[in-house]
Amino acid sequence: MLVVSVDVSDAAVAIHARTRSGVPAGCTGCGQLSEWCHSRYIRRLADVTLAGRPVRIDLSVRRLYCENATCPKVTFAEQTAGLTTRYQRRTPQLQRLVEDVGVVLAGRGGARILRILNIRLSRCTVLSQLMRVPLPPLETPRVLGVDDFALYGDTYGTLLVDATTRLPLTLWEGRDAEQLSRWLREYPGVEVACRDGSLTYRQGITGGAPDAVQVSDRFHLWQGLSRRVQDIASAHRGCLPAALPPAGESDPAPGEATASHNAEDSRAARHARRLFEAVQALTSTGRSRSSVARELGLDRRTVGKYARARTWQEVMRRPPRKPSALDPYLDYLQQRWDEGQHSAKILHEELQTKGYLGHYQRVKMAVAPLRQGLPLDEPRERPPSPRETARWITTHPHRRNLHISERLPRLLDHCPELRRTHDLVRRFAAMLDNRDATPLPGWLNDLTHSGLAPLVGLAGALHEDRHAVA
Repeated sequence: MLVVSVDVSDAAVAIHARTRSGVPAGCTGCGQLSEWCHSRYIRRLADVTLAGRPVRIDLSVRRLYCENATCPKVTFAEQTAGLTTRYQRRTPQLQRLVEDVGVVLAGRGGARILRILNIRLSRCTVLSQLMRVPLPPLETPRVLGVDDFALYGDTYGTLLVDATTRLPLTLWEGRDAEQLSRWLREYPGVEVACRDGSLTYRQGITGGAPDAVQVSDRFHLWQGLSRRVQDIASAHRGCLPAALPPAGESDPAPGEATASHNAEDSRAARHARRLFEAVQALTSTGRSRSSVARELGLDRRTVGKYARARTWQEVMRRPPRKPSALDPYLDYLQQRWDEGQHSAKILHEELQTKGYLGHYQRVKMAVAPLRQGLPLDEPRERPPSPRETARWITTHPHRRNLHISERLPRLLDHCPELRRTHDLVRRFAAMLDNRDATPLPGWLNDLTHSGLAPLVGLAGALHEDRHAVA
């Protein structure tokens, strides 16, 4: 029981309270009741605001002797139920408010909301209170999701998620089948385990929950197929320019032919040609790419790129010129050049009167080809990259924009391998959309006999894991 008095000011509300003497209190060490008072001291507690004003409680509590001779505590401070907690300067009600705000908004956002409520706590304090919140007891999920995640570099971890509530359960460093099996044996009852195509997780689930139904999730299935499509597009990089709109029937202008010839005689082109010839000469003898990379001082992936290419031009991709603020004035520059005005400074001044805000150097660089008898370096559409091509093929036809709808059919008509890949992808997408695995065996058979190495390898992996895929 308490004796209470209240002081109210414009700034805060101060409550002075005192516990009654002669009331036994339980020892915080052994729990035995005691009335033997040692002394008193004042605890200052913060409470939730009252009418927008901070509340401070000055509570006078007793320090009592423990009358149990075997208890390690000699004295103890009495606790008031619902008001005090050991080693805490906030009431339980205020502490629950801080924890709830921390769970929802974390540190910085939580501190801002509490400041609006006239509770002054730093973001670090809110985070520290959040870290003290006990985790709920782990319940074995019916549907378990297993996946890996990158910690840093080539170091990965394993994450377990309740697929029904979408809440994480636990995680650990590494991808270990035995550790996954141990967790499943410790928490039995998993009925469905959703995973990627990893053999490690497959073995771990089989060892820890042999009766669980293993499911190869749709995201990793589609991701694996998309990567194979990108590999096929990379192998047929020479076909990708066919996606561009057809050029005019007239022959290229002499200036364009000269520009193409100059590009092939550039230092970058000569370097690409030398590397292509060196890599092709060494790999044609049957040597591995690693040994070729060591001899030429190149990265193994660079050697692989030159080894897969059919011509050196395939690895010599000229990046397209980025659009600039000068593009709307290129026709005017060409007109004034043809009229005999060849001064970049005067041309820049004329463009400024027409609203051009760019620098003089940009105009000077733009008319440089004209001084060599070449056309203006106008922006040209570049062919799609292998990644873009893969995205075109894997995008649902109803979700393709006009740009893709015009260029993809042109590319597929030119390259039968990409046409075959597109048809196989759309068949697999129909199975995923309809959740129907009946056509899966026939699709895997067509994948195996497609003649495309990336898809043949994928067919072998899916066939080995066909029950989880189905």
